[in-house]
Amino acid sequence: MTDYTDYFDEVIQAHVAIEQWFAHEQNDAALDRLLSRFSPQFSMVSPLGRTLDLEALRALFRMAGGQKTGFRIELSEMRGIARHERGATVSYRERQTDATGLHSDRRSTVVFEKPESGKVIWRHLQETLCSE
Repeated sequence: MTDYTDYFDEVIQAHVAIEQWFAHEQNDAALDRLLSRFSPQFSMVSPLGRTLDLEALRALFRMAGGQKTGFRIELSEMRGIARHERGATVSYRERQTDATGLHSDRRSTVVFEKPESGKVIWRHLQETLCSE
């Protein structure tokens, strides 16, 4: 059986950091720590089909930092898809809620890089809204 523990741990830890970022007022140092999880070549397809690079992600996080009172993320259905020499691809389900009752549910697939340093880095993320 292929071990994806490092990658699943990064999904969990990154979402804890994202949850904290959106729920609480933050500073530039915290934003830099959060963004250090992502490759300089990071790309993302949002649930609505918008494409983002690392600078667009930075702008999104900067705009939304501390703006979602009671923001919570629940992760489930983590699955390993493939491992390769320098990383892995995994999928997971993400449910978001906040104090206003806003709710979203999405399935995500992430391609991770794991350079010689051993640090797991987000290279590409595809999110799709769930209708169920």
